[in-house]
Amino acid sequence: MAEVATSATSEQLLVVVDPVARRSDGESVRIAKDVLGAGAGMKLCLPDGPEEFARALARRGSRRPVVVGDDRALIRAVALLHRHRELAGCALSVVPVGGALSLARSLGVPTGPVAAARAVLDGVERRMDLMVDDSDGVVLGALRIPPLRPSQAAGAGPEAAPDPDDVPGRPWLRTCQSLVRTLVPPGRPSRPAAAPEPGPSRLRVEVDGETLVDLHQPVEAVSVSPVASGVASVEVRPVSVGAEASPLLARGRTVTVSGAHFRYRADTVVSGPVRTRTWVVREGAWGLTVPAGSEPAGS
Repeated sequence: MAEVATSATSEQLLVVVDPVARRSDGESVRIAKDVLGAGAGMKLCLPDGPEEFARALARRGSRRPVVVGDDRALIRAVALLHRHRELAGCALSVVPVGGALSLARSLGVPTGPVAAARAVLDGVERRMDLMVDDSDGVVLGALRIPPLRPSQAAGAGPEAAPDPDDVPGRPWLRTCQSLVRTLVPPGRPSRPAAAPEPGPSRLRVEVDGETLVDLHQPVEAVSVSPVASGVASVEVRPVSVGAEASPLLARGRTVTVSGAHFRYRADTVVSGPVRTRTWVVREGAWGLTVPAGSEPAGS
């Protein structure tokens, strides 16, 4: 992990550049570094992977952390700070660089490198709600349980978790992986985790202890997202028979989903399969630097 310190000013920044951002858009990374370095004292960290990324955040001292990267890098930073119970006293900043930027945009962060870097220097801290599950996972924006298709049930569809090694500029990796698979001797099948049967999900969804939908009612999709101070909006879409079924709506602080094995998408990450999961909304649990006067998308 490379580290570069610039001359100090009144404010000290720890700028952690995600390796995917460096590979995918080095020019935007360079612009962000120039703007940040001109406006504040800066220590620059160039981690080579998740472990070095985590160590850089852990060793930030009194410096304000700035993540240069995409939505996954932002989620990783929040998850790490949450795991160490450091979110309450830490305002996080992000300069979105990479392919997946919809989450940062929805939170009110500019997606251009100059505007985002200026927001880091001149913006204000906005406290935001966080959904935390019973495995200590975090959700910054939306949680979705999509309908299960045969490819998803096998764990290899468009909703399956992306391969961390599947990045632009490395097509040779897929070729090598395919070659390795052809060399595996027959008669030794893999043993994937139990997956649900394809088709509509049969789930029990409870909001603050009240059942919104039970196992007898197949559902097409479930979505959960924080919408107000300490409250999440829950929408369940039942399977329609004939005329389109009206969605079931509720709001609450605690949401529990249980039933057959299901996968869920939390922000950009797909997890599961699990049989039950509970999410709790924590009001104002984390802080993000945004331009003064800006509002999150959809507010």
